[in-house]
Amino acid sequence: MSRRLSPAGRKALLTLHLVTSLGWLGADLVLLSLGVAGLRGADPDVVYPAAALLVTWLFAPLSVVVWLFGLASALLTPWGLLRWRWVLVKFAVTTVVLTLVLLLLTPRVRHLGELAGAADAHLRVDLVVAPTVSSTLLLVVTVLSTYKPWGRLRPARPAARRPVPAGRAG
Repeated sequence: MSRRLSPAGRKALLTLHLVTSLGWLGADLVLLSLGVAGLRGADPDVVYPAAALLVTWLFAPLSVVVWLFGLASALLTPWGLLRWRWVLVKFAVTTVVLTLVLLLLTPRVRHLGELAGAADAHLRVDLVVAPTVSSTLLLVVTVLSTYKPWGRLRPARPAARRPVPAGRAG
């Protein structure tokens, strides 16, 4: 049984990966906008609970879905996970960002949402720094997907040689 998808399946998976990736980047930019608004004097009792809702119900779930679609794309298409350097780097960067989102950013933003106006400056700045870093990294993996730099991790397997029929040897 082949683990490869049909061309239609590959296109469907790529479409799902692109749409969820764009959603993740969009949610990240909204989170950054809320962080900037909070630093610029917007009502913290509105901004920070909104950021907590966004990170809980959209940002964190999208990051997991994007990672899963990326893994499926790597495993079920000819690109593979361990064939091309750009795929492996993209997957590694996305895995690091996902881990940071789930283990650090999400709990901190939820805590910030609970504190709202009572949050200290350090916590408020985190809501600008973290989305800036993650948005930058998401743009980097987008560039990797577009330009596909570097070469293979290992050489391609040579095609199996077919025996030459008798009488046709050259």
